[in-house]
Amino acid sequence: MQKFKNLAYLLVLCIMLFSCGEYQKVLNKGSEDEQYKMAVKLYESQKYTKALRLFEKITPYYRGKPQMERIQFMVAQSNFNEKIYTTAGYYFDRFAKNYPNSSKKEESAFLSAYSYKLASPIYSLDPTDTNKALEAFQDFINEYPDSKKLPEANKHYAELRIKLQKKSFEIAKTYYRTADYDLRNYKAAIQAFDNLLSDYLGSEFKEEALYYRLKAAHDFVLKSFDRRKLDRIKDAIDAHGKLIRSFPESKYMDDSNLMLATLQKEQTRVEALVKEGIIKIL
Repeated sequence: MQKFKNLAYLLVLCIMLFSCGEYQKVLNKGSEDEQYKMAVKLYESQKYTKALRLFEKITPYYRGKPQMERIQFMVAQSNFNEKIYTTAGYYFDRFAKNYPNSSKKEESAFLSAYSYKLASPIYSLDPTDTNKALEAFQDFINEYPDSKKLPEANKHYAELRIKLQKKSFEIAKTYYRTADYDLRNYKAAIQAFDNLLSDYLGSEFKEEALYYRLKAAHDFVLKSFDRRKLDRIKDAIDAHGKLIRSFPESKYMDDSNLMLATLQKEQTRVEALVKEGIIKIL
């Protein structure tokens, strides 16, 4: 039994060595036709890394020829299967654009968007691939409204929008949290929350964004000189009104009303100082 196992091991080893030797021979000295056939064979055997090396070599030769359509799709699919998602997204997109009459165009358009989504990092990192995925899914939804993949595409699109919203929301909150050290960040936070609410109507973060927008405006008033307060008080009171109108039963209601009372009290005090001529409004 042990001798049988040893012989089997040697046989497998010999096959592997022969295969590697054959691959290197075709890779380095084979004709374009031989390289193409081996690349397809390796692709079908799920040996995508080796297949990609051969596809890279033969692409210039087959460019403009009928085989190129199949090669380009296999290159995209190989990158996808090897989890090189940004590259896969690029090649699937190129395939869909280069071969508009292909039976695989719809599949490629979807896989391009999905590849970019898989490449998309957590919300706090560079959103380049997230934006590419969002745009690609929007294009897919517009071009294939009857596709069986439409529900999945809509789901991915919604998830990507939430990721971008969260990024915008966290940036705005960071401005607010650091405003004690740099008062300019109150303005930056207010603007960032306004941008979020404008860019993403119906945002998942709308209630919390309106609340923090109010807090930023409220705190900015309290840190301001009296001569600058009246316009800022008006802005903060308006922010309170937007929160209450949008969420009349907001979980932030009690805190928001306390801030409103502080703002109104401060407004009365500053208006009295202006009336008495003690301060001049800038």
